[in-house]
Amino acid sequence: MILIIGCGNLLRGDDGVGPILIRRLWEIGLPEGVRCADGGTGGMDVAFQMRGADKVILVDACQSGSDPGAIFKVPGAELENLPPLTGIHLHAFRWDHALAFARWLLKDEYPRDITVYLIEAENIGFGADLSPSVRAAMEKLARLLLDDLAQENSQEENHELAVCGAD
Repeated sequence: MILIIGCGNLLRGDDGVGPILIRRLWEIGLPEGVRCADGGTGGMDVAFQMRGADKVILVDACQSGSDPGAIFKVPGAELENLPPLTGIHLHAFRWDHALAFARWLLKDEYPRDITVYLIEAENIGFGADLSPSVRAAMEKLARLLLDDLAQENSQEENHELAVCGAD
């Protein structure tokens, strides 16, 4: 099973891009074997959502100083050991903490493949809508994810047909 989790705060403009992307994917329709979850701001929930998934895709906003709407793709393995878990409390528990926590908690049920997509925010003010650049990047990422997932499903089906034909 593939799980896409959108993280972020819907009340803070571009910071809500992850959950808004999840809603968009639900509208468009998901390929078989793909599930989406709104991770919101509950990093602890993100860790538990990942249990048993083969592949996890996390989407969130970032503020790196790049151009608004820039999309970054980061392998989860580069991030899962970064944040220290000592002294952390639930109000500061983010998705990057969730990766480190999930690796410790889930052990053999930890996903084998994690990818994080970050979209550079322009405005994270309270009550703001997604900025045009972030909305465009979100739509681009939604299409990219669905195209990649459809291609993966096609390759798996072709592999299954080849294996069945070999008997």
